[in-house]
Amino acid sequence: MTILTSITALYTGRPQARWEGKPPSAIGKTPVAGPLMLGFEGLEGDEQADRTVHGGPEKALHHYPADHYAAWAEVWPEHAATFVAGGFGENVSTTGVTEADLCLGDRLRLGEALVEICQGRQPCWKLSAHTGIGEMAVRLQKSGRTGWYYRVIEPGRVAAGDAVALAERRHPDWPLSRIIAARFDPRLDPATAAAIAALPELSQSWRKSFLKKTDPAFAEDTSARLSGT
Repeated sequence: MTILTSITALYTGRPQARWEGKPPSAIGKTPVAGPLMLGFEGLEGDEQADRTVHGGPEKALHHYPADHYAAWAEVWPEHAATFVAGGFGENVSTTGVTEADLCLGDRLRLGEALVEICQGRQPCWKLSAHTGIGEMAVRLQKSGRTGWYYRVIEPGRVAAGDAVALAERRHPDWPLSRIIAARFDPRLDPATAAAIAALPELSQSWRKSFLKKTDPAFAEDTSARLSGT
């Protein structure tokens, strides 16, 4: 195994009513030193408000590189206090490893647990509401700096300070940055979409999305997800 970095912090949260007239959310998370048990559906003490789109075995853990926050603070310096580790509702924060350094299907050892990268984050309106920046979800999607989700292969205890080690790389030709860019490309080549959909480690929800993109006539409507209307 190759040690890539270490866990700076872990974050968990519970659903709260945050915005009048809107459903509750668990995007507001707090740091937990651990160790915490990481099971097949996530960290102990972490919950999701809407299980139809958040959580579950293929979104058990969200990892966001703290490396990206400086760039966001340059765009919106008036919101600099928001752009700190944990600010986007992630479960895992690190520095030194981003979407460009990892590939779909990579298996990583986080403390005692073994996890597998299965998709990027698909931001929604709750991120905009959480940060107080109306275009945050749209800008995050366009940037490709979305972070990623893990499925858990082997449960185990995880704590801040634990090493993040690459245990296995199955698809070196499919860096996560390429997969994420393809997911949100409205003009994606159908052949590329088909190739990505065939990757066995891809989450089922993203597989369905890429299969739709194999149809040249398909046009995705993301307005409800990004705006919440």
